Formats: sequence, C-alpha cells, structure tokens
Amino acid sequence: MAGAGGGGCPAGGNDFQWCFSQVKGAIDEDVAEADVISTVEFNYSGDLLATGDKGGRVVIFQREQENKSRPHSRGEYNVYSTFQSHEPEFDYLKSLEIEEKINKIRWLPQQNAAHFLLSTNDDLRINLWHLEITDRSFNIVDIKPANMEELTEVITAAEFHPHQCNVFVYSSSKGTIRLCDMRSSALCDRHSKFFEEPEDPSSRSFFSEIISSISDVKFSHSGRYMMTRDYLSVKVWDLNMESRPVETHQVHEYLRSKLCSLYENDCIFDKFECCWNGSDSAIMTGSYNNFFRMFDRDTRRDVTLEASRESSKPRASLKPRKVCTGGKRKKDEISVDSLDFNKKILHTAWHPADNVIAVAATNNLYIFQDKIN
Repeated sequence: MAGAGGGGCPAGGNDFQWCFSQVKGAIDEDVAEADVISTVEFNYSGDLLATGDKGGRVVIFQREQENKSRPHSRGEYNVYSTFQSHEPEFDYLKSLEIEEKINKIRWLPQQNAAHFLLSTNDDLRINLWHLEITDRSFNIVDIKPANMEELTEVITAAEFHPHQCNVFVYSSSKGTIRLCDMRSSALCDRHSKFFEEPEDPSSRSFFSEIISSISDVKFSHSGRYMMTRDYLSVKVWDLNMESRPVETHQVHEYLRSKLCSLYENDCIFDKFECCWNGSDSAIMTGSYNNFFRMFDRDTRRDVTLEASRESSKPRASLKPRKVCTGGKRKKDEISVDSLDFNKKILHTAWHPADNVIAVAATNNLYIFQDKIN
C-alpha cells in the first residue's frame, strides 16, 4: 500500500468523504503540558465521548439530540461532566514518582441508567478490578523482575476480548502480543498464544527494536481479528494465525529515512493509537503534521486527512493530503521535510455505529462526520 496515501476512503464498500463537525479546545499557541489530550474513547452507544489528559482530568461530552429542522445534521457533542481522575503520587516504598497522566479510558457495558468508566496510569502489571470490591485489585499479569536492572520490556497495551470475558491480550515494547485465558490460572504468567512477526535480518538496524514496539492493540468488534500499531505501520492479525499478520498497512513509511533525527528529538518514542470502524471494514490511526490515516480493508484504498483549524468551517470537506518524498513537488503536496513533528495525532476514536470520528490534536478535540449529500 502507498505510504503517503491519497484519494477518497470508502467504508463498507461505499465511497464517502469526511467533513468538519466540531472542535473543542483553546486556540492558544502556548499549550500547558497538563492540557494535552492523552486518550479518547466513545462509550458503547456513541452518545458519550470521554477524553483524558496529562493533568489527570477526564472530560465527558454528551451528544445532543438531532435537530429535526436540519435533517442532514448530526447531534453535536457538548461538555457533560469534568472531574479530576488522578493526582500525582510518590511511591515512597519504591522511590518512584507516579505521574497523573491518563493513559487509557475504557467504558463499561451499561447495565442501568448509570454510566461507568475505568481510567489508568500503570505499565509493568495488569490488574483486574471487581466493581463491588473497591479496596483491592487482582493481579493477573506481572512482568516486573526482582531486580529492575534486568527489566527488558514493558507492557504497552492490554485489551479484553469483546465476546469471551476470560480472554485478553497484552502487547510489549519488544513487538510481541500474548493472548491469555484466565480460566487456566489466576496469574496469567503463561500465555495461550504468542503473536510475533519474524524480523527480516537484512532490514535490521539500530532502530529496529524501538520502531517494532507496539503502542496499541485493539480487538475487532467481531472478535475474529486484532489490530496492532507500531511506529511505522498498522497490522491486522487473525487470532487463529500467530506467525504473521494477515494485513500490514504502512502509515508513514516515508519517515524510515528520518529515523535518526526522530530519535534525536524523541519523536521515535511517540505512542500512536488505532481504532476500528463499527463494521470492522476500515481502520484509523494518527501521524505527524496533524495528519491521520484511514485504510479500507476491502478495497485496500487509503487516505490521509488533516485536523486543522484552518479547515474547521461548518461542514467543510476534508481534502486528502499527500506527502512528497522526493523529486518535484506537486501543488497540493507537502514535502516530508516540511512536516511539523510537534503537531501529532496520537489518539483517535470511531463512533461504534455511525461514521463519526474524534481526533485529538494536542489540546484540541476535532469531531468529523461523513459528508451527506
């Protein structure tokens, strides 16, 4: 697949284009570190949208009822609740500072009129919580060595299977994914399946281990597949095949020649997330310059779009962007050397039923919808 992308992105076999819907956040150039959005998540119905930030705050947006006088409009998302989820802490026993940044938010399936969500800031253990037992959790994965000098990898993401409550996966900084079954033992120190793509020895470099680190893992809604994101690509795995992914989508392959400078400015350690659309037919993930990428799994077409206030007029169409990697640059292309690496889309979310997406760019939350003719 093309590394830079271009053209429209179909979903479910039907062509569509995206248009601007809303943007939430300040326009200030000097953004406080605590205000940077660190996670985005729709609830199961898509009527609520939660964001977490590096300051430990959670903001919940609620979708308003659609305006009947404007049949082609969609309900806007407005602030419903804001609260402080985490505070900075210091573990005196381990002499370890624990930052307040919200790493993940997960909504719980709704059982009644109340809405519950989980937020977390850990990376060496996976703990299981019982909602009616609030004073302790159950440790199900622990990779912390007795001697921290022997630490060779950390847990980068974890996800429960959407239909089998006893099955979960977790990924590591070494580029591996382990699938575990909690029925086998209380502490899942032995995996049921181990997913890893063999490395091509000819492409081995100083940066190989860094760029192979998995920053996100997501089960498909069907439960048949899972998707992983590393620094340069998104991969789709069949749970029945551990040896290699069934799909590999290049997100920004044009950056491979820039890895040295990306290492020097620490961008190579950025953690990009990924998400499925409601039918598992398309996937989305972020890039630099406030670009985000979409891939259609059926047609193998892809598109690069930009979250920008310059194009944030009501219902303004998003124009596909293309990155020029060499030679003469066309009028509508941007040179790879002109990309702004301080502007990055790390966190995205797709509405579970509608073609509505949320994209976090620094301290701004952009909401886009498919363009209705």
